[in-house]
Amino acid sequence: MYRGRFAPSPTGPLHAGSLVAALASWLDARAHGGQWLVRIEDVDGPRCPPGMDEVILDQLGALGLAPDEPPVWQSRRGDRYQAALDRLVASGQAYGCACTRAEIAAAIGPRAKHGELVYPGTCRHGTNGRPVRAWRFRVEGRVDWQDRRLGAQSQDLETEVGDFVLQRADGLWAYQLAVVVDDAEQGITDVVRGEDLADNTPRQIALQRALGLPTPRYLHTPLVLAADGHKLSKQNGAAALDLGAPLARLREAAAQLGLHLHTAEPLAEAVPQWRAATIPAFTNLKDSP
Repeated sequence: MYRGRFAPSPTGPLHAGSLVAALASWLDARAHGGQWLVRIEDVDGPRCPPGMDEVILDQLGALGLAPDEPPVWQSRRGDRYQAALDRLVASGQAYGCACTRAEIAAAIGPRAKHGELVYPGTCRHGTNGRPVRAWRFRVEGRVDWQDRRLGAQSQDLETEVGDFVLQRADGLWAYQLAVVVDDAEQGITDVVRGEDLADNTPRQIALQRALGLPTPRYLHTPLVLAADGHKLSKQNGAAALDLGAPLARLREAAAQLGLHLHTAEPLAEAVPQWRAATIPAFTNLKDSP
């Protein structure tokens, strides 16, 4: 059976961009006659204000987007992530790293502004007696995968990413490990999320393979853009959803997915439209009427 999920980070309330992702994942589940789950990705606790998880759940409820199972909180699942890390360490696919971010940057040398900080593998063969700060996954070669919207995708993990972090120096679990463990345990068959997360997919597939876990199908939706052309996000001050008119918010979000809703039952109207569209016609928020 199809099982999809919406997995918001409770660093702030839902905004127009996150509603598009939530609606797309809900519609895909309903169009396939499947189940839709909500996971609160609060693994980075210091960035999550107390109570923001409940704010998001209330927002989803006001929009009629109710999960088919009780929500799951990543902050309560550390034992699962530790077990996965232990397996990777035991198999030689993860190792302890003593490097600081400054040391990594110095080892890499000059790079483009905002360029990827590709780990050079300094601690692959040991830390030379230095204490372990973080745990990294040992990457190998290229990962090829197929996105339901973007088509054939490929990334050379060794040259474009490097050995990436599974547990941070502050003890917090990295997103990549947590999401792979959670998707597998929840039986997620399809991941529908924003295009900004497409670059993470090869890392997650590599982890799935290393842990012997199934790989879901992926569909990455275009980003909702602000007036200045940048991604609409909590980090750049995206306004919280005004839910005084929830039907209007749903119609606006649906428009970004190429759907045109006119009735007083927008969710029911949207499902057959989504089902009929092999690849929905997407638009940017700034181009909406």
